[in-house]
Amino acid sequence: MQIPPFKLERYFARYEFNVKYLLCSSDCESLSIGDLLAFEPEAEQGLKRHWLGYTESSGAPSLRQEISRIYTGIQPEQVLVHSGAQEAIFLFMHAVLQAGDHVIVHWPCYQSLYEIARSLGCEVTFWEARSQDKWALDLDELKRSLRPNTRAIIFNTPHNPTGYLMPLDEYKALNALAQERDIILFSDEVYRELEYDPAQRLPSACDLNPTAVSLGVMSKAYGLAGLRIGWIATQNAQVLSRMAALKDYTTICSSAPSEYLAELALRHRARIARRNLQIIQANLSLLDAFFETHADRFDWVRPKAGPIAFPHLVGGNVEQFCHNLVTSAGILLLPGTMYDHSGNHFRLGFARKNMPEALERLEEFLKATPK
Repeated sequence: MQIPPFKLERYFARYEFNVKYLLCSSDCESLSIGDLLAFEPEAEQGLKRHWLGYTESSGAPSLRQEISRIYTGIQPEQVLVHSGAQEAIFLFMHAVLQAGDHVIVHWPCYQSLYEIARSLGCEVTFWEARSQDKWALDLDELKRSLRPNTRAIIFNTPHNPTGYLMPLDEYKALNALAQERDIILFSDEVYRELEYDPAQRLPSACDLNPTAVSLGVMSKAYGLAGLRIGWIATQNAQVLSRMAALKDYTTICSSAPSEYLAELALRHRARIARRNLQIIQANLSLLDAFFETHADRFDWVRPKAGPIAFPHLVGGNVEQFCHNLVTSAGILLLPGTMYDHSGNHFRLGFARKNMPEALERLEEFLKATPK
């Protein structure tokens, strides 16, 4: 397989563990193993007794049962557990697509959501979100992009990197369109449950659309990236079966301790998400004041969900700005060029407890840096 380097991941590999302030993290504040075990009196002893043999390839039945509770119409056997979201994306593309297929991808986005399809010989059309439209998507533009060989639509809401949340009526129309045209909708829902207004939370695509595939993971909304547990949920038995067969060539099965801890966390997922939303909301109020103060240097579309946004740098070069910031102040922002986006934007993450301190350091950097 010929595939280009993953720009975002290579950028993080260079800086992530060598700087004090990650002001572009896409996940939420994490927890320790001790924090998780404290949720239930018997959890620590349960972990000590947990068997370290191979786990079921599809995921432990009790974990799949807990994941299925996230949805309204999904049974445990309609869940397939993976090593993080990345494996699930990789296997979905290989299970569904072949050379010559056409794929439409919500963009800007995580690189694997289109690059793997390209590596398979697919034609990719970007369904572009634009800042002047407040990152909203145009369904008519999507319809114009459809072709007879369109095999899949890759979609993400709440959205990385903009924080856009699609309105319910448009979301239902998107799912209906995919069904009518016999196109598989791959719905990246890793930030679901981080809506600032719970009334705006969308149903999962797999509950709404019998052929759709919903992607979930422990790392984003729950901040438990170190568990490396992700999954897909779908009523589409054919896709599920193909992905399960391909998984025999990748991880085969997940880590037994990770599955145990993921199941424990999911039993308390509302509590974890609520805690993360509190961090997000507190930091958002600081960002509102920051961007108002520095309106001459930045503008942004305030996100509606999730822990990230995609502000615009007014003047200057965003790559140079981010380089100067990380080398002189130890603050990491992610330039939009890592998404192949040319609009002088950068990704900002605000679900970490030390964000107020990082923002103070950014203020100091701006004072010392001419416009």
